[in-house]
Amino acid sequence: MSEVPAIEIEIHGQRYPIRTTLDRRYVLDLAVYVDRKLSLAADELPSSDTLTLAIVTALNIADELFQTRDLRGNDSHHVKARAAALEEMVDQALQLAGHRD
Repeated sequence: MSEVPAIEIEIHGQRYPIRTTLDRRYVLDLAVYVDRKLSLAADELPSSDTLTLAIVTALNIADELFQTRDLRGNDSHHVKARAAALEEMVDQALQLAGHRD
């Protein structure tokens, strides 16, 4: 079995190599989205540290997910699969961020 290639993303000025089987363009689009959301949180909470901004951003994105899920009904299998893949990417990014501080 071959190793999953890494996709380098940049969020809040930090670069992260993310290993995933998701489409490269999709992952880059996700990174841009998260970066924008993090920038919005930084504008609202300018004196906050990066971890606080990441938590606020994660909560805002989770809120969007929950609202969308509620609007769409019980298409939970697809949402759960995507959420699991996204959770794995977030875990990797947080692990890497912890090693860089």
